[in-house]
Amino acid sequence: MHYGLRLSALCLLISFQAMAQSPTDLAALKGLAPTSALPNTVAGQAALGANYTVTGGIQTGLIAQPTLLPFPEQQQQALCDAFITSGNLADLADGLGTTLGAAYLARAHYIDRELFTKVPQAVAEVISYAYAVTSANSASGKFFFANATTNGKTPVSPQAQAILKAINGTTDVFGKSYGLPAGSPGADPFGNSRPFQTEPNTSRIIGPDYFNTPADNLDYNRGPIMNLTANPSFPSGHTTYGYTGALLLGILVPERYPQMVTRGAEYGNDRIIMGAHYTMDVIAGRTLALYDMAHLLANDPAYVGQSMKGAPVIADFRAAVLKARDELASGLRAACGNTIEVCAREDIGRLSNPAANEAFYAATQTYNLPVVFSQNAGVTEDVGKLIPQAGYLLTVAFPSLTMEKANTILTETEGPGGGFLDDGSPFGVYSRLDLYAAAKRAADVVHGR
Repeated sequence: MHYGLRLSALCLLISFQAMAQSPTDLAALKGLAPTSALPNTVAGQAALGANYTVTGGIQTGLIAQPTLLPFPEQQQQALCDAFITSGNLADLADGLGTTLGAAYLARAHYIDRELFTKVPQAVAEVISYAYAVTSANSASGKFFFANATTNGKTPVSPQAQAILKAINGTTDVFGKSYGLPAGSPGADPFGNSRPFQTEPNTSRIIGPDYFNTPADNLDYNRGPIMNLTANPSFPSGHTTYGYTGALLLGILVPERYPQMVTRGAEYGNDRIIMGAHYTMDVIAGRTLALYDMAHLLANDPAYVGQSMKGAPVIADFRAAVLKARDELASGLRAACGNTIEVCAREDIGRLSNPAANEAFYAATQTYNLPVVFSQNAGVTEDVGKLIPQAGYLLTVAFPSLTMEKANTILTETEGPGGGFLDDGSPFGVYSRLDLYAAAKRAADVVHGR
C-alpha cells in the first residue's frame, strides 16, 4: 500500500508553484498560444462561437455523439471519470479489455481517494515521470492563458510574456468571448471560466462516482468534492492525464493500443459531458499529451533526466518503458492465465466494437469546429519532416516498424488540417494525429494483414 498523492484532479490543478517556466512549459505555452489570438480573425471568432455551442450541445445531449455507451450511461461514466488515478492508472485499465483489465486491477486499484496499491516498480516509475511532465506543462497553461501568471498573481517570465506579444494574443479568451470576463459575478476570478459557469444550462448527472459514493457533477464542479470555480479551463488537465495514461498503457500493451487511445478520447470527452471543459480544452489536452509523450519517448534532453516532484529521475525514458513492458507483461500473463495476445481478445466491454471505437474517436478529432488556418486545411503535413519524433509513438509499441514507416503511417492517417491549433507549427501538427487509425494501420503492417 502507498500513501501518496491525493489523487483527485484538485492536486493536479493547484499543486504547481509560482516559478519561471521550464523549457518544456514554454514549448507547451507556445504550442497552445494560437488559442489566445482567435478573437483577432473572423475565422477565429467563428471557432470560438462553435466551441461554446458544441460544448453546450454535447453536455445537455442536444448534440448526439457516437458515444461508446447510451448517453445516460455515458453520463454515469463521466461522473466516474472525474477522479484521476495517476498513481497506477486504475481508472483507465478498462481499456485493456475484460480479462486484461481485471488482471491489471487485481494488482493496481484504489482503496480510497488517497490509498492505492502499486503496480510493478518499473511501471510505477514511468507512470509517475510521464504524468509529472505532462501535468506540469498542462498546469502551466491554465493561469498563463487566464491572466498571464503562474498562479493567478505572479506574472509569468518575460520569455512567456513574449509568446503572447508575438501573436497579439490576449488572456481570458473564453471569459471575454462568452460574456463572463474574469472577476465578474459568477466568473472565474482569474479568467477562462468553465462551461458550467458560462453556459446557460448545465445538465445534472446524479449517481455513484468512482468510489461508488452518491454524487453529482455539481459536487465535482462547484464542490464540495472538487471546486473548479476559481480554476481556469484551458487546457484540460484531466484530458492531458487521460491521454498520457492511455497512451502509456497502449504502448505497454500494444495488443490493446487502439482501444487504449479510444479510452483516452472517452476520458477527455467525458469532461465535456460533466460540464467542466470546452471542446477546445479537450483537443488542447490531447495535443499536449501526444506532443510531450513523443518527446519523452525520443529522449529529448529537455524532457528526460529532470527532477520532477513525486517522480524518479529517468534519463532514458524509452528504455524505462521497455523495461516496464516486460514487468507488466509477466504479471498480466500470470494473472490472466494465458498469453497477452489471447487475453487481449477476451473483451465484452464497451470498447470491444472496433467500428464503434473508430466512429467515436473520429468524432473527437475536431468536434466539427470550423477551420481557422485555411492554408493548412486539406494539406498533407509530412510528419517525418515536421515532427519526426512522433514516430516513437508507434515504434516503441511496434518495434518491427522503422521510424520512416511509422511516420509515413502517421502522415497517411492524419486528420483534417487547419484547426485552431494547426497554425503551421510542429505542435499544431500533433493536433492532427489520429492515433486510433495509425495504431490500426501499424498493427496491420506488423502482422502482415
